[in-house]
Amino acid sequence: MNETEFHQLVDVQMQIIEEMIDDSGADIDYETSGNVMTLEFEDRSQIIINRQEPMKEIWLASKSGGFHFALVDNQWTCSKTAMELIAMVKQECEKHCDEEIEWP
Repeated sequence: MNETEFHQLVDVQMQIIEEMIDDSGADIDYETSGNVMTLEFEDRSQIIINRQEPMKEIWLASKSGGFHFALVDNQWTCSKTAMELIAMVKQECEKHCDEEIEWP
């Protein structure tokens, strides 16, 4: 995978996350600046999602710790938990909101 392909694939994931948050109705603010997406919650806690271009990975940092996602069989998969990126974003958002979120 070259850099252009990497960025295109990550852009798709970031767009999915934005749409997922918008459609959920949850009180989560998000902002993307450069290679970093910040999700901010009512209690001011944050989840940081960023692209690690040199390693061709997506990194996520939250209350639960730091996680690295690599593209495995066309899915961004966590090296620690084997969880898929979108599933982990949903899980971590619920932890930060301290409630279950109705995801579309």
